[in-house]
Amino acid sequence: MMAAAQAGAQVTNDMISKDSATTNDVLSSGLGTQGQRYSPLTDVNAKSINKLVPVWSMSFGGEKQRGQQSQPLIHGGKMFVTASYSRIFALDAKTGKKLWKYEHRLPEGIMPCCDVINRGAALFDNLVIFGTLDAQLVALDQNTGKVVWREKIDDYSAGYSYTAAPLIADGLLLTGLSGGEFGVVGRVEARDPKTGKMVWVRPVVEGHMGYKDGKENGISGTTNATWPGDTWKTGGAAPWLGGTYDAKTGLAYFGTGNPGPWNSHLRKGDNLFSTSTVAIDVKSGQIKWHYQNTPNDGWDYDGVNEFVTFDMDGKRMGGKADRNGYFYVNDATTGKLVNAFPFVTKTTWANGIDLKTGRPNFVPENRPGDPTGSGGDGNKGKSVFAAPGFLGGKNQMPMAYSPKTNLFYVPSNEWGMEIWNEPVTYKKGAAFLGAGFTIRPLYDDYIGSMRAVNPKTGKIEWEVKNEAPLWGGVLVAGDLVFWGTPEGYLKAADAKTGKVVWQFQTGSGIVAPPITWKEGNDQYVSVVSGWGGAVPLWGGEVAKKVNFLEQGGSVWTFKLMK
Repeated sequence: MMAAAQAGAQVTNDMISKDSATTNDVLSSGLGTQGQRYSPLTDVNAKSINKLVPVWSMSFGGEKQRGQQSQPLIHGGKMFVTASYSRIFALDAKTGKKLWKYEHRLPEGIMPCCDVINRGAALFDNLVIFGTLDAQLVALDQNTGKVVWREKIDDYSAGYSYTAAPLIADGLLLTGLSGGEFGVVGRVEARDPKTGKMVWVRPVVEGHMGYKDGKENGISGTTNATWPGDTWKTGGAAPWLGGTYDAKTGLAYFGTGNPGPWNSHLRKGDNLFSTSTVAIDVKSGQIKWHYQNTPNDGWDYDGVNEFVTFDMDGKRMGGKADRNGYFYVNDATTGKLVNAFPFVTKTTWANGIDLKTGRPNFVPENRPGDPTGSGGDGNKGKSVFAAPGFLGGKNQMPMAYSPKTNLFYVPSNEWGMEIWNEPVTYKKGAAFLGAGFTIRPLYDDYIGSMRAVNPKTGKIEWEVKNEAPLWGGVLVAGDLVFWGTPEGYLKAADAKTGKVVWQFQTGSGIVAPPITWKEGNDQYVSVVSGWGGAVPLWGGEVAKKVNFLEQGGSVWTFKLMK
């Protein structure tokens, strides 16, 4: 009876805090708020996986294909999954039968930088909550799909949008925002998930005022300390990938995006809190610590990648595989840098991270030149070849961590870019780059590589190379690692050795993270399939390499054949 009662139960904060340990549901993005994407389930293992077969597939339908980056959620026998163009579906998790769908009506003038994707929803009480491309949050009744509340994050005509899965942390709904290419001001917001009412706002660009319960709650940083003149007013730093939360530290961790504009000569200084990990005390809405991965970023190395907490040497740590090609290990309580090492083969912008100061050892001649300085002609600065390219050593695709192997599983890419700076001035709602670029692969035989990374030693324990770039997330279930490829395969490998033991063709590229859960006696594995995202839009020579891939939009669900 208990399981039946649980199935219909409203989602509580206590249930969300235990999400990583409970196997009959998936209540949060990351299979637990700390984002490890690890499941202790072992029915599907290296011996049994040859019996893993599809039990259902559900198409999102319509002409609205494009990139599908959603991680499904499972509760009470239902699957909640978002799709491109700000849609959300409720399905019967065992059969794939559609229970309801909600299609958000989008205005004409939306300006998403990197495809019309959505990365998933959050569950709380009887609600399923997700964000839309026109920068709104919508809360729907889990059973009926009826709108319970709707709140505006910001003005889409100024370049704001929203694509991340919201985060429930200690009973609050936490969201970032997108729009770093439009000179927006990045911030993290906390709302009451039942009503959508604002609780606190914390800007992640220095000089802007925070608010709590409608009252001023202190400026972030010190105005003009690391931003010259008025540059902080259009500073970007959008935390567009969403955050993680660790109940042991009481902190929510958000990665912040690139500073605006890309031309770094227009904003001399470190430009806090862009391209950083920012740890926010959930109760007070104050920044407890920050660590900047790329000070005065000149390469669009957004530091938005997820900060995944784990235990190492008896301490709570966090791991982050940054766009800039370096893997960082920070103390999760204080932010102190413990380790940093490259997880890709080439990083031209810096030749290492100084563990004492925490700062990169920049290679000054590998920063794109100032158009108005020496070597510039006023219209274009000196061009440089930089690696990784701005699409990053790792981008939006979330990594996973296994407490069994103590390894991180990082979907990484090997590419570089020709990049140069141009003059630019801010205009509301217009792209705010001041740079030009061309992306190039570094090697002929592969771009993507699934890598098992040891956070203590910095060693790559194994890798599985992939011809196309990897753009989907990772799941560790017991002794297996699951990930998808743009060529359409969902793959599984032995977590210790990297030996690929299974693959299945889903019919379109996978750019989303898989999940697993158990219902009754069956362990299920699900993944969303549908090629798109930033690569075909921004990928230069790389885009040409993958233009044969077909779009799609569906959810695939597998279990062991009896």
